[in-house]
Amino acid sequence: MPLLGRELELFPNDGLDLPEAEVPWHVAHTRSRQEKSLARHLASRSVPFYLPRYEKRTRRSGRTFVSYLPLFAGYVFFRGGPAERQTALRSHVVVRVLEVKDQVLLANELRHLRALQLSGASIMPRADLVPGDPVRIVDGPLKGQTGVVLRDQGRLRLVVSITMLRQAVAAEFDRSALLPVAPVGHGGRDSRSAVA
Repeated sequence: MPLLGRELELFPNDGLDLPEAEVPWHVAHTRSRQEKSLARHLASRSVPFYLPRYEKRTRRSGRTFVSYLPLFAGYVFFRGGPAERQTALRSHVVVRVLEVKDQVLLANELRHLRALQLSGASIMPRADLVPGDPVRIVDGPLKGQTGVVLRDQGRLRLVVSITMLRQAVAAEFDRSALLPVAPVGHGGRDSRSAVA
């Protein structure tokens, strides 16, 4: 699958400055990996939205690939009344629309986030992984394998238990190569994984 270049993040350019009382915020929870699809759908119908993204660089076979991923996976912020809400739902990629109870707070937080982006600050999502959290490896030779975090060794390295052939294997991974997954079974742990 080819990597797409940077797409529209904010529509219109002054979309964060619209008055909340007249054009309220909504948060669309999308199907997996459908945030950009919803953003394109909203832009083509002139619905104001904000889909903050971060740059991710990956090296494969000696080449560097750059992709622009949603900062909040599964969520797109959009504005408008009932008609714009229906437009979002008609995209067929929205699971549900979350109600924003504190419009001013969300608007201020999104403005601060945008200011950070425009300042050139390096931003990326942070998954707070703690021992016992189930994770899936999203990069490297063990991509797709699942396991359980055994212990955190600082900000960048984790030790994860990987279930292979019904045996536990401990390995170190960069935090960026791990993605939290929904808990399996009781207590949030994969019952097949042996945790040391």
